[in-house]
Amino acid sequence: MTAKLVALPLFLSAMLTALPAAAQRYSDGPGAWHHNFGAGHMLFGGLMMILVFGAIVALIFLLVRSVGGANASSRPPSQNRSPLDILDERYARGEIDREEYQQRRQDLTG
Repeated sequence: MTAKLVALPLFLSAMLTALPAAAQRYSDGPGAWHHNFGAGHMLFGGLMMILVFGAIVALIFLLVRSVGGANASSRPPSQNRSPLDILDERYARGEIDREEYQQRRQDLTG
């Protein structure tokens, strides 16, 4: 009895999935489904493929760029930085020593 209860839903689901295929007509009569009826989509298939792949490449590029961040060489110089800020940054990076830093700071502050 339990085997019949299991087999019946399986049989019904198999029949329901086969119905769309059985409903297709391949004759040449009026209202028939022709094998080349849906070929119009192929005109824009190549264009859409290029657009989709281009979008994927652009997203990967933006993701890598955002994760990598901007380093100091790619940053545009800021117009709001004062000469003292630039001097402080150069000293912090080790481009100038303490004596040169103090001399230039004294020259800038007057």
